[in-house]
Amino acid sequence: MSTDNQPHDPNVPNVHDTPEQSQLGRASAYADRYDPSLLFPIARATQREAMGIQAGALPFFGADLWTAFEVSWLNPRGKPQLAIAHFTIPCETPNIIESKSFKLYLNSFNNSTFASVDAVREHLRTDLAEAAWRGSDQTGGIGVKLLTPELFDREPVHEIDGLDLDRLDIECTRYQPAPELLSSDATQVHVNETLTSRLLKSNCLVTGQPDWGSVQIRYSGPPIDQAGLLAYIVSFRNHNEFHEPCAERMFTDIWRQCQPTKLAVYARYTRRGGLDINPFRTSWPQALPANIRTARQ
Repeated sequence: MSTDNQPHDPNVPNVHDTPEQSQLGRASAYADRYDPSLLFPIARATQREAMGIQAGALPFFGADLWTAFEVSWLNPRGKPQLAIAHFTIPCETPNIIESKSFKLYLNSFNNSTFASVDAVREHLRTDLAEAAWRGSDQTGGIGVKLLTPELFDREPVHEIDGLDLDRLDIECTRYQPAPELLSSDATQVHVNETLTSRLLKSNCLVTGQPDWGSVQIRYSGPPIDQAGLLAYIVSFRNHNEFHEPCAERMFTDIWRQCQPTKLAVYARYTRRGGLDINPFRTSWPQALPANIRTARQ
C-alpha cells in the first residue's frame, strides 16, 4: 500500500468531550491520501451521566450499526474499487466516532492504493478500534464487513417489523423528550409486543441539521400505552443530540417509566453523506439485528 500511516498526535487530547471541536459545521478539505488521524472520538460518558447512566454499570447491551455506501480505493493497477461497508461498534466502547470525521476518514481511502479488499478491511478494523477504545484501559474489536459489487444485490430492503404506532390519530404538543408521556398498566396481563414508528426525528447536536429515523421497540411486561409511546417518540422532534444517546435516552426512559421485564430499542436513521448510524440497545443478550435498509434509506 503506497501511503503513510499517521499516528495520533500526542499533543492533541486523546478523547473529546466537546463535539464543537469536531469538523461538524465547518468547511473541510478532503484528504486525498489515507489518514486515520481524521477520526474524531467523543466520550460517551458525558451524555450518559446526564441520563443517570453510570460508567461500568450499563443497563443495556448492544451496538451501533453503521453502513457506509460510499467506500472506494485504488487497486495496485490504479483501478478504482467499490464496496458497501457494515461496521459494528459495541456500546461498551468508551467513545462514539463523530460522523463527519468518519466520512472524511473514509474519503481518505479514495486515492490510496491497497493490495486487496482484505488489506482495506484490516486498516478499517484497526483504525476504528483504536479510536473507539481510545483513552480506555480496555481494548476490543470492531466488526467490519465489506461487500463488493457482485454482492450488492444481496442487500435487503425491508421495513422494520412490528405494529405501526403511526396509525394512531393523536394530538402532539411536546417536541422535547418528555418521559412523563410514557406509562404502562401494571394491572393487566403481561404481553410481548413489537411496536414501530417512522416519526422519529432529532437534530444534530452541533449543526442542528435534522436526523430522520424509524424506531422499533420490543418489550415484555405490562402493556405500554401506545398513544403515549408515540407522543414520546414525536417529542424528540426538536431535540439536539447524536443518534446513539437518543436511542439510549429512549431505552432508559421506557425502562424507568414503563418497567418492562425485557426491552430492546432499535433506531434506524436515514443516511447522510453516504453513512447511516443505527443504534441498538437491549436489556438481554441476543443477536444483533440483521443489516437491512428501510425504504427511507
